[in-house]
Amino acid sequence: MSKVSSFFIGRLKGCGYALKGALMLLKTEPSIQVQAVIAIIMTALGFCLDINATEWILQTFAIGLVMSIEGLNTSVEAIADFVHPDFHDKIGFIKDIAAGAVFIAAITAIVVGCIIYVPYLF
Repeated sequence: MSKVSSFFIGRLKGCGYALKGALMLLKTEPSIQVQAVIAIIMTALGFCLDINATEWILQTFAIGLVMSIEGLNTSVEAIADFVHPDFHDKIGFIKDIAAGAVFIAAITAIVVGCIIYVPYLF
């Protein structure tokens, strides 16, 4: 097998693992499920209000940002729980920082949503 074909096979396998991880997140994590429902609602609202291409780009990035950071937060929490299952101040600190990153992404998405939708609604 040539280097090029093994490279592409490796990338395809990587995409498969990534899709598996995304589906696992959606199936098992309530926080991602909530974010997915919000994303569906905002996407439907975008179609109803006929937002423009730039607004679609901003909305898509905001949704992707929140869901990606939420996935990373889930990973950090799982690793922290695996490393130290009992309560520990440093593990709590790490988990709080990861949750804070989700909070920042969510607030950013809310601001983007308000910038896009307030002019359409009022």
